[in-house]
Parts: sequence; structure tokens; C-alpha cells
Amino acid sequence: MDEKLRIDKYLWAIRLFKTRSQAGDACDKGKVKLLGNNVKSAKTVNVGDEYDVKTEARRWVIRVTGLLPKRVAYSEAIKFYEDITPPEALDKVTFNAPSFHTGKRQSKIGRPTKQQRRDLDEYLENEN
Repeated sequence: MDEKLRIDKYLWAIRLFKTRSQAGDACDKGKVKLLGNNVKSAKTVNVGDEYDVKTEARRWVIRVTGLLPKRVAYSEAIKFYEDITPPEALDKVTFNAPSFHTGKRQSKIGRPTKQQRRDLDEYLENEN
């Protein structure tokens, strides 16, 4: 296998990013690292490389086990990398996610009643 594959295309193909441009932007913003150094989107991927990748959802530490030039189904894509993210990092993400209040209502509970609306307006008024 003597093919060359860019890191942005690889991250898109293994489905860490929804689009290739998002993968390229992550590389440009320093959210993809190899051995602690930022990686440009044109960097060639080699089998055995370990990348530290920050996506919107979580932080990944992956080891490349195979090169995947085209996007395939998730069940096939996971065969081309190994997730070696430390368990502490996974716990940290799940702990931080629900810990802040965004002010948004939970889905599928309907519109607020008149009383709930007044309470909400009063709360937002006092916050400003």
C-alpha cells in the first residue's frame, strides 16, 4: 500500500467529522495534534500514527490502523482506527456536558404555561 492520504480526508472518512471542510478547519485551528504538535490539513497519514483530535462532542486519541481513502459506513470505518482515549477524558466530557444551564427548555415537554412564561421572563429580567 503505497498511497498517500491527507489527514483531513482521513478524519472525514473515519467519520470523526461530518464534512471534509470541518476536518480541515479543525487542523487549521490546532485541534488536531501529532506528538503534541499541530498538524496541517495536508499532512500525510501513516499507519501507526497517534493523533489527538478535539471535535465538538469530545476529545479523541486515535491510532491509525489502516488508510481509508473514501467515506464508508460507520461499522466499516471503525476498523481503520483504534480509539485509545484515556478513560479520565471520557468521564470529564460526560461530567461537564450537563453541568451548565443554558436556559433552553427540554425537548418534547410542550410550550410553557402562562405561569411558567411569567416566571421565565422574571428570571431572565433579573439576570440582566
